[in-house]
Amino acid sequence: MAKLFYRDKPVIGLDISQTNIKVMAIDPKKWLVLGYGSIDLDPAKVQKSLEGDEAYLTENIQTLLGKKLIGSLPSNHAILGIPTSRTYSRTFTVPAKAEGTLGDAVEIEVDQYIPIPMSSLYVDYEIIERTKEQLTVTMSAVPKKLIDSCMTAAAAAELRPIMVEPGINAVARVLEATEEGHLTTLIIDIGPASTDIAVLEDGAIRVNGGIGIGGNTFTLDIAKKLNVPLENAHQLKVLNGLSAGPRQAKITSALLPNLQRTLTEVRKVIRYYNERLTDNNRSLEQVLVVGGGSNVPGIGDYFTNELVMPARIASPWQKLDFGKLPQPTKQLRPRYITVAGLAGVSPEEAIK
Repeated sequence: MAKLFYRDKPVIGLDISQTNIKVMAIDPKKWLVLGYGSIDLDPAKVQKSLEGDEAYLTENIQTLLGKKLIGSLPSNHAILGIPTSRTYSRTFTVPAKAEGTLGDAVEIEVDQYIPIPMSSLYVDYEIIERTKEQLTVTMSAVPKKLIDSCMTAAAAAELRPIMVEPGINAVARVLEATEEGHLTTLIIDIGPASTDIAVLEDGAIRVNGGIGIGGNTFTLDIAKKLNVPLENAHQLKVLNGLSAGPRQAKITSALLPNLQRTLTEVRKVIRYYNERLTDNNRSLEQVLVVGGGSNVPGIGDYFTNELVMPARIASPWQKLDFGKLPQPTKQLRPRYITVAGLAGVSPEEAIK
């Protein structure tokens, strides 16, 4: 997580993903939305922008702010959300007496588990739990080129980036405030192109993972299996999904292979948490499914049955008060959860 100095001003959230950019400003004390908007992107052009050619991102941020903003923004100080799939996070423990050499321990973790040289990464870490015997440390590492490209594009659009964090951390912030986030929670965030998986415990992400399967993948699967256009496949996905009906067998057979691949990654995260990051007194207490790809009827029941623990589609939307602003359509609401979490960062948190 990268932070830059700034003075005490309201902040806005700017979420940059492979498929779109979202912006939102809220009053975090009231969760009152002051302004918001989104713009869809070409994933191939986004990839090129994230590798150093920032013009495409800059142009779309400018278009978003100039033509697609609903409401207004209180400042140009932005908290940037970046794709979780492009970041590396680990939680580990060290003896309490090793606190003075914690930086060395972090460097060892980077060298052992991250396939990118430390010189090419921005690395941040913090102690999230402390006992007499040991420290629990969470570490985030992000390729410098990714951070630099996003910040350059935002700055060229006359925004002032002051903090950067993975999208899953922003999602966790919203869920903690709205969905009994005090419980140890497995988060399954199904976006358009990928799914992020994380365990939230005591306000911190303990472990995360992900897979390049998302809502668009499910639409393609249905289109191929049923030999229908993408638009029809999308309607079948969001109206029928895994629920009982005349087409359930065909739709389920289309979705099942990639759902099972996603489930395999979910189980890897659970196994890592259970074996390395918890004691006998803690266990997962709920599973929350969020994101634009979670709009598949029956997907909560699918994860409940497969994981043998209660899973549900999270509904943090009621926390946001849009006042007199028109609300996004029900279908588009899930895409704003991440940016709402970014906009919900307090000035104190941004500068601590």
